[in-house]
Amino acid sequence: MSRIPRRYSVHLHMSGGQTKTVTFPTLQAFQDWYSGVLTASAPDTFVNVPISELEGEYIVVRPSAVIGIHVEPRFSANDDA
Repeated sequence: MSRIPRRYSVHLHMSGGQTKTVTFPTLQAFQDWYSGVLTASAPDTFVNVPISELEGEYIVVRPSAVIGIHVEPRFSANDDA
């Protein structure tokens, strides 16, 4: 029996050395956000990045500042595990 992730942690690595972790409920939700917002926007405009699954909570970044993305499936119910 295969395990199904409860959510996905996405680690955004910024050009200034910062790393921000955001969560998406499904891989498809991340892919939709990535293709619809991050890659479709001009590099120097600000885009919203949802911080958590709560509605209206986000950070704002420039797509050109994101130099790396690490997507990690999370199987546990707790963020600490």
